[in-house]
Amino acid sequence: MLAAVGLAVLLAIGVAALGLVLGTGNQTEDVPGRTGPLALVSIDAPSAGSPECTSLVEKLPVGLPSGKDMLPRREIASPAPPAAVAWGDAKHDPVVLRCGLPRPSELSVTSQLRVISDVQWLQLPGSGSSTWVIVDRGVYVALTVPDDAGTGPLQDISTTVRDLLPKQPVKTSP
Repeated sequence: MLAAVGLAVLLAIGVAALGLVLGTGNQTEDVPGRTGPLALVSIDAPSAGSPECTSLVEKLPVGLPSGKDMLPRREIASPAPPAAVAWGDAKHDPVVLRCGLPRPSELSVTSQLRVISDVQWLQLPGSGSSTWVIVDRGVYVALTVPDDAGTGPLQDISTTVRDLLPKQPVKTSP
């Protein structure tokens, strides 16, 4: 019995030593919160069930560019908020899209809007990420993007929205 336990311990030590010597290659360790279903807090999204949001969610790309990498779609934990989609992997913080939100209170006549692929966005800066809100379509769509993701997510979502949802005037007052 002692010999079997001793052999198992030696085998475990040998495997651990081999792992230290050979390293992990280019594999990344899973960072907690970056794998598995993504838990999203429910927020007010009165138009999430609209035909526009349903159509948009169906047509969103399965992957989004983030720097030189491509982020795959990420499962959202139950209960998933309606009209919400996420992309991400073990190396990157998630990119999250929510459709059907209320008009952002920050939107005013003097708001600085950015136009990407003929879609107007309002940036709401945050800590480590920014939320960009599409303000010139029949529904408000928010895309939360980590600061290190680059402009790829905005460009791809802009193209999808431009091709799918009709442009409307920006409503700068409630």
